[in-house]
Amino acid sequence: MTRQKRSHHKLKRAVTPYLYLSPSLLIVGLLMLLPMVTVIAYSFQNSAVLRRDPSFAGLKHYQAIFDDPVFWASLWHTLYFTCMSVVFHMTIGMIFALMLNSDRINPTLRNVLRVLYILPWLFTAVIIAVIWRLLLEPNGVVNSILMQMGIIGSKVEWFSSPETALHAVTFANIWAGYPLFMVSLLAGLQGIPKDFYEAADIDGAKAYQKLIFITIPQLMPIIISISLLDFIWTMQVFPLIWITTGGGPIYATEVLSTYTYKLAFSSYNLSQASASAVVILLISLGLTLFYIRYQRAR
Repeated sequence: MTRQKRSHHKLKRAVTPYLYLSPSLLIVGLLMLLPMVTVIAYSFQNSAVLRRDPSFAGLKHYQAIFDDPVFWASLWHTLYFTCMSVVFHMTIGMIFALMLNSDRINPTLRNVLRVLYILPWLFTAVIIAVIWRLLLEPNGVVNSILMQMGIIGSKVEWFSSPETALHAVTFANIWAGYPLFMVSLLAGLQGIPKDFYEAADIDGAKAYQKLIFITIPQLMPIIISISLLDFIWTMQVFPLIWITTGGGPIYATEVLSTYTYKLAFSSYNLSQASASAVVILLISLGLTLFYIRYQRAR
């Protein structure tokens, strides 16, 4: 084989994988990279989209959102909503996974519980929002039960009160999202060798000691991976909050997603909305890079 043919063969072998990937790369570029680049460009322009020849604005729009107290309130609400959701998703998911993995529960009952526990995962965000709006309205089931139990003395407007709205919408999101942790942790529990627990029984270890020194360390890679992904996804939740509270009352449940949406489609300030979207992108990108580095380290 001549040198020219060898070079042609090497080039063909190097280019062939990219030819197979080109359709997917083209779709990713059109549906993801192009919109991202466009939004970033809009954030540096005056009257983006609304004018044919928008002028360069520099960092003016970023300065405007950083000077807006509603932005900082929405950032705090986003962090609260996300952190509380992830913590309780993990806690509830772990409890239910341990329960479904236990040999003390009848297999038939275990299958029934598995179906019941995974039900919230089957509903869309719109259905979840409607369900909890009906349950938590002043004349809803939750208020009736709490009043009969003597926990509250009068009807509470869960989604209409600034004191309870953020907690109520966070609770609804916790209910909707724990099955992801439950299914993932249950799969991890079934993959832990039983020899570990048998050795612990021989040493006289108690149930909580086996949980702390065997179960949790074995599940830690799954816990960290799912927690990071859940944090990224939860931080961008929009339909649940928009349908239940719309960011109100008085910005009590305003998060970055609703704040950006209102800038774009209520105030028609697309340049500032783009700047806010870029901030969300940077936060998500930072978490994504951390997740990728963790996966590579593993």
